[in-house]
Amino acid sequence: MVEKEKTTDDTKAKAAANKAAQAAKKAGLEKQAASKAGPAFELNQDGRETEHPIPRLKTHYRETVIPSFMEKHGLSNPHEVPSLRKIVLNVGVSEARDNVQMLDNAREELALITGQWPQVRKATKSISNFKLRQGMPIGVRVTLRGDRMWEFLDRLIAVSIPRIRDFRGLEPRGFDGSGNFNLGLKEQLIFPEIKSERVPQQRGMNISFVIGGGKDDLSLDLLKELGMPFKTAEQAAKKGNN
Repeated sequence: MVEKEKTTDDTKAKAAANKAAQAAKKAGLEKQAASKAGPAFELNQDGRETEHPIPRLKTHYRETVIPSFMEKHGLSNPHEVPSLRKIVLNVGVSEARDNVQMLDNAREELALITGQWPQVRKATKSISNFKLRQGMPIGVRVTLRGDRMWEFLDRLIAVSIPRIRDFRGLEPRGFDGSGNFNLGLKEQLIFPEIKSERVPQQRGMNISFVIGGGKDDLSLDLLKELGMPFKTAEQAAKKGNN
């Protein structure tokens, strides 16, 4: 009896040791991937971001967009001007159900694009038709705020969007009725940080622009002022007729 209990204790100890080793290995891989991606801004020894120049687009918003917006819409208070609160990037990785390595690849790619280590999103409920179980990792997400958000938006407008194949302008119907804009991308290769020869497969993503103000028309004007290339009314009407 004593020998049986001892064997059971040894088995539990080995299982706990293996679990701890796997957790340490996973943490090491995540740290290595995050280090490879690098932050959007340099960090001090204590982990805080060093002083850096104010992002160009943020300066443009403060010095040009706000006064122009107030004059155009007859606003008396600069706080009435819509403001960009945050940008959220979501990448679905359905194939992670069969191959967890695909989830790691998606995290590394999103970290390279944003300079911020993504959060893993898990299924909130089980769906048998999709072979999905509650708690299963199915995507990654990054939420950008502050200067990091402005830097990403600047790169998106100036570099990434012009690289979209057969681009004819962004669809202005992407607003949700509350002033927020959703942009869907078919592939991550439009970002220059991603090397096509190292990508196992093309993967789309959704980018949500959370804008304070609550009105779609004002948010549309704000994004246009910041440089987002939306379709003109003529282009939208032509597409509707076709």
